[in-house]
Amino acid sequence: MVDMVNELDGKVAIVTGSARNIGRATAEELARAGAALVINSVQAKDLCEEVVEGIRAAGGKAIPFMADVRDPDAVNAMAAAAAKEFGGIDIMVHNAAVRNNTSFEDMDLETFSTTVDISIYGMFHLAKAVLPSMKERGGGAIIGVGGMTSTRGAATRSHTMAAKMGLNAFVRGLALDLAPYGIRANQVVVGTYDTVRENNPSSAPTAPLGLKGKDIPLGRMGMPQDMADLIRFVVGPGASYITGQTIHSNGGAFLNL
Repeated sequence: MVDMVNELDGKVAIVTGSARNIGRATAEELARAGAALVINSVQAKDLCEEVVEGIRAAGGKAIPFMADVRDPDAVNAMAAAAAKEFGGIDIMVHNAAVRNNTSFEDMDLETFSTTVDISIYGMFHLAKAVLPSMKERGGGAIIGVGGMTSTRGAATRSHTMAAKMGLNAFVRGLALDLAPYGIRANQVVVGTYDTVRENNPSSAPTAPLGLKGKDIPLGRMGMPQDMADLIRFVVGPGASYITGQTIHSNGGAFLNL
């Protein structure tokens, strides 16, 4: 039986896009489980420092690190900072993403490339950066955060669908290639969640596919904590035999479309 109190004590985690929403909730939850955290964003420095201060105030360990996951040098520097501050890396959650609705007719190459680069190339750079430390420490856990629209489809989201399905396939490949080192890789998939978009903090909750709470079998939109709880389990010892999987958290919405 696995003790789910401080089960991540002594572990070190990097969570990308952890200044707000699901990334922030995940970082805070992993800290409650005992992990030391690297809080990451591209530009939300004040919010990163706020998350770090909150974790430290609760007795945890955390540092902020500003890095664009598309930049391999920045990602390598972030991994080096984690190793210098905490001794290594055991967990990497790639949550960073851009979310916008653009019809294919109106889409330019930059919009498409940016979305794909963050999800897929970002995972490549991150996995490369954390691999040496995870091998040295005898294993680890890698998580890619996907979206339900990538599996069910949605108008104006073709770029996001391509990015997240590519990430899904990449994660499965990592699971196979890295299993000999005791490194697990899984994708968790967000459904319709009550989050605020980065470039519009006053916007209404994000509702992919036009779903509202009444259309979801469990009767409500997801909250960041719902995904944080799932990720805590999947990176923890209770999921030590789970790898190469795609795990949805959507209140049953996937079944109701």
